[in-house]
Amino acid sequence: MTVLPDDGLSLAAEFPDATHEQWQRLVEGVLRKSGKEVSGTAAEDALSTTLEDGLRTRPLYTARDGAPDPGLPGFAPFVRGGRPEGNTTGGWDVRQRHAAPVDGAVLADLENGVTSLWLLVGQGGIPVSGIARALDGVYLDLAPVVLDAGRDVEAAAAELLRLYEDRSIDPKAVRGNLGADPLGHEARTGTPLDFAPVAALAARCAERYPGLRALTVDALPYHEAGGSAAQELGASLATGVAYLRELTEAGLTVEAACAQLEFRYAATADQFLTIAKLRAARRLWARVAEVSGAPGAGAQVQHAVTSPVMMTRRDPWVNMLRTTVATLAAGVGGADSVTVLPFDHALGLPDAFSRRIARNTSTILVEESHLARVIDPAGGSWYVERLTDELAQAAWEFFRTIERDGGQAAVLRSGRIRTDLATTWAERSKKLAKRREPITGVSEFPLLAEKPVEREAAPEPPSGGLPRVRRDEAYEALRARSDAHLAATGSRPRIFLATLGPAAAYTARATFAANLFQAGGIEPVTEGRFEDSGATEAVLCSSDALYAEQAAQSAESLRAAGARQVFLAGRGDYSGIDSYVFAGCDAVDVLSATLDRMGVS
Repeated sequence: MTVLPDDGLSLAAEFPDATHEQWQRLVEGVLRKSGKEVSGTAAEDALSTTLEDGLRTRPLYTARDGAPDPGLPGFAPFVRGGRPEGNTTGGWDVRQRHAAPVDGAVLADLENGVTSLWLLVGQGGIPVSGIARALDGVYLDLAPVVLDAGRDVEAAAAELLRLYEDRSIDPKAVRGNLGADPLGHEARTGTPLDFAPVAALAARCAERYPGLRALTVDALPYHEAGGSAAQELGASLATGVAYLRELTEAGLTVEAACAQLEFRYAATADQFLTIAKLRAARRLWARVAEVSGAPGAGAQVQHAVTSPVMMTRRDPWVNMLRTTVATLAAGVGGADSVTVLPFDHALGLPDAFSRRIARNTSTILVEESHLARVIDPAGGSWYVERLTDELAQAAWEFFRTIERDGGQAAVLRSGRIRTDLATTWAERSKKLAKRREPITGVSEFPLLAEKPVEREAAPEPPSGGLPRVRRDEAYEALRARSDAHLAATGSRPRIFLATLGPAAAYTARATFAANLFQAGGIEPVTEGRFEDSGATEAVLCSSDALYAEQAAQSAESLRAAGARQVFLAGRGDYSGIDSYVFAGCDAVDVLSATLDRMGVS
């Protein structure tokens, strides 16, 4: 018998390590019980999840799943962060977005945790002449200002720089970004912009304002058009390279040109993919800087924004949870600045409460969860390191295809990037329609009786270029039809749930059917008789055993009572059944066809 040292950590130390092959055999046994006869790597593949961009998440990662050395924080390839100290000195920069002038809103944010301002200026935002009013009372030497002015960038930049001069702000104390992004504007609007004024702004910043950047590489247009993580990264990389070329041709060194760029990415509720995306973005940009002859200038400055695509209009309160997870991922991924969109972002202009929740999301994660106390918390995770590497490879390949086709401007103007993003979104839309990618409160667990949240309409954003998509758009269209029917008739379209047998037999499928039809704004009726329900269609809900005994007869009875369509919750082939609803069916197609039959336009 071996006597182990009494160090308090010897539990199970006398047992040999389990091997990967032993684990696979255990997996085989579990799958065999569920009717799947697979062995070896096939057993592991059966538990893997396919992601976009050809990536796969496996059920187990070990030291065998190697990835390139990520280096140390603050050193190339900057995977682990652009600064040696990460965000440990004070957390990330909490950047609040303002799209319309609201008296007192900017100061309220700065007094309650916000550390920098993101102002949308010009079309769809604050007028250029309103910048001074928006920043009235703001200590411009303490609060960095980031502009997002699109075609009005020259005028907006001139107005902001005038304010710095008028208020006698030391040029060395100025921080922020003038927000010039010609290719981002073209992606949004389809309208090209001249780069010469942008180059002049960059040269002015480099010469006089060492802490002020002139350009933003905004990847949100590609994310909001339905792009995948790799497409978002590849497009941002191609945009950054295009700007480097323009700036160096205008006379800036590669180092000075890199110092003028800040990159903006979407942070989603897929926390691991977001973490990997931000880490991969730094690695990719470090590679660009290296091949451009300035390896020391490759520390990418990142601004993460919680995804507008994931924000829902129905049950918007759930957006608080989505943005919390996304903010956590952005912080863990090493973003320098984080903007949390208010939970009512999709409904219009945010109110004071939603702005407060947005800024407090970062505050809680930094001050109470202590998320910023650790540099690169995900570093060393075999899963995250492998996912970072695989995503970087996919993004680099997409970037190379853009460069082969003439660069970012060329693929925007040819329509190629629009086609690529549309193809990706079409595939994702199928998953959303089949609820393979659930949307809580919309496609799953909707609440028809909930009172809508109303907000003042936001200004229309620039358009004419790439589309803007939302995960909830197909279901929102269905719910809008139901709302119109309610307004016109005083009631929603209804469907009768015909339950067979005891509660234990029908509860699971009745719950499934109720959730499914409510996602389309169709009210399920579970009490009384079909004749009294006000419904024109019905769903049989029970167990397979009772279906075999009673489905045909029950369907006949429902039809005799006036049912025009009889569904069955589950799969099978039963007499008298018109259609089947089950996990993985095309819910959007089922719901749309049902509303059509009910005469709900």
